[in-house]
Amino acid sequence: MTGPAAPSYAVRVAEEHADREACFTVRKQVFVAEQGVPEDIEYDAYDAGALHVLAVRADGVPLGTGRLLYGVAAAERTGGDPAVGSLGRLAVVREARGLGVGAALVRVIEDTARARGLAAVDLHAQTQALGFYRRLGYEAYGPEYLEAGIPHQAMRRSL
Repeated sequence: MTGPAAPSYAVRVAEEHADREACFTVRKQVFVAEQGVPEDIEYDAYDAGALHVLAVRADGVPLGTGRLLYGVAAAERTGGDPAVGSLGRLAVVREARGLGVGAALVRVIEDTARARGLAAVDLHAQTQALGFYRRLGYEAYGPEYLEAGIPHQAMRRSL
């Protein structure tokens, strides 16, 4: 009997310009085209200094992305604690959902946060994704609120 097949994708930090552009393309496809988030609020000033991660299929097709804000950039979203990072803009293209891509992206972001000395990661989860994040160890806190017209709730996971 053989074990499970290796994933047909890889996740990496998006350091090259082409990788970062692929991240923005995935976000446009998921958030702007699918979910109707206005493009002028999808991309923000934090993108330039954020750490972006990219999931790509073996043939190079982008499947998903996410970003980590840390330090001063994260303070606004995490209550000002410099030891807490902010995971955001997690997006997986429709055809790759259910393959573990989202969880793999979150784990790479968490590993990077740990390597930067962060003690926890916060995120603003769309309420329809709360179960996904709970399965990854995140706990919801605070009231539900609207962000870009979509119901969200804050969540945190200690690292």
